[in-house]
Amino acid sequence: MPVLRTVTVEREIPAEAKIPCADPVPLPDRRLEEAETQTFWGRDRTALRICEARRQAGVGGGR
Repeated sequence: MPVLRTVTVEREIPAEAKIPCADPVPLPDRRLEEAETQTFWGRDRTALRICEARRQAGVGGGR
């Protein structure tokens, strides 16, 4: 039977993967118009995609 050996390899996490993502867009304390809702949602989605792309590049992973 072959002998199996487990080796733990430590890697430093790249700085790009440690940068926190932006907070969600702060919303006013009132009912939003439809256009405002779309604008705020779009900003949050764009920031999330940029942050995830940066994180993926930092850890060397792809989707």
